[in-house]
Amino acid sequence: MIDLRSDTVTRPTEGMLNAMMSAAVGDDVYGEDEAINALQQSAAEMFGMEAGLFCPSGTMTNQIGIRVHVQPGDEVVCHELAHVYLYEGGGIASNCGASVRLLRGENGMFSAEDVARHINDGSDSHSPTTRLVAIENTTNMGGGSCWSLADIGAIRAVCEQNDLRMHLDGARLFNALVATGESPKQFGEVFDTISICLSKGLGAPIGSLLLGSDKHIAKAHRYRKSMGGGMRQAGYLAAAGSYALDNHVERLQIDHDRAKILGDALRASDYVKNVLPVATNIVIFELADEFDSKQYLEHLERQGVLALDLDERSIRFVLHLDISDSQIDDVLRAIANFR
Repeated sequence: MIDLRSDTVTRPTEGMLNAMMSAAVGDDVYGEDEAINALQQSAAEMFGMEAGLFCPSGTMTNQIGIRVHVQPGDEVVCHELAHVYLYEGGGIASNCGASVRLLRGENGMFSAEDVARHINDGSDSHSPTTRLVAIENTTNMGGGSCWSLADIGAIRAVCEQNDLRMHLDGARLFNALVATGESPKQFGEVFDTISICLSKGLGAPIGSLLLGSDKHIAKAHRYRKSMGGGMRQAGYLAAAGSYALDNHVERLQIDHDRAKILGDALRASDYVKNVLPVATNIVIFELADEFDSKQYLEHLERQGVLALDLDERSIRFVLHLDISDSQIDDVLRAIANFR
């Protein structure tokens, strides 16, 4: 099957497996795993930040990152389609006891003006205390769209004026960096904490990193422990992440190019009502009113293709390193053969 459900379905490459098997490991809870220490240090340096923390998942790094800044009674500002709100098991409520202020905006993004309008009056005890702005780049439900650094900088200015912190859900941040040509350090200068995922487009089997100041990461260690995220000889997994950062970033452009090919084919199909702009490796499209997602997914599966439905008429394709050019041709035939 050609699996376009997500870029989380990849399997380690031969080179990645070799790196994993040769990793120097120790007990990470004691801070003695060489491969984890090396990954944490190199990733922090890449973003110009002081420290990093290796965790099993992006949900964990996001939730720890939020908890570092937020306490019960505070409020987190994010987009209504944000992964931290929709797809992390209600973690902001269960882990932090915090409220969430949901903003709207095109393709999963909002403006500095939106943030400024929704900061609660800290002197009013009736309202939660606005404490943190969380941004997702690229935007999953926004079709892999990339934030403008200028827009992020404007939001940062609002945050500084109002003593707010900023967290970046960078699950697919490297897709954004490849698409825009921006540098990791530019993001490290703007955000207080950054979560980067190694098991999506970069192809590692597991793992995410939380990056921040020494003070924030020291707190994050405690929260990771309380969530059961303290792993032992996990350097075999960290080695996969290091290999991914060294070898799989530049090739993300291949995924972007293939996504655009599929987006163009869908846009030309008379049964497709709308295709979100294809900026990176995600293609989200809406079927015409007479069709439904279940019907289309069944058609794709008969053609040997797996995809994900987002609602009764919306479908998502995600490109990744386990997809070949010949498989793209097969997907194009499946797109053309519907009806």
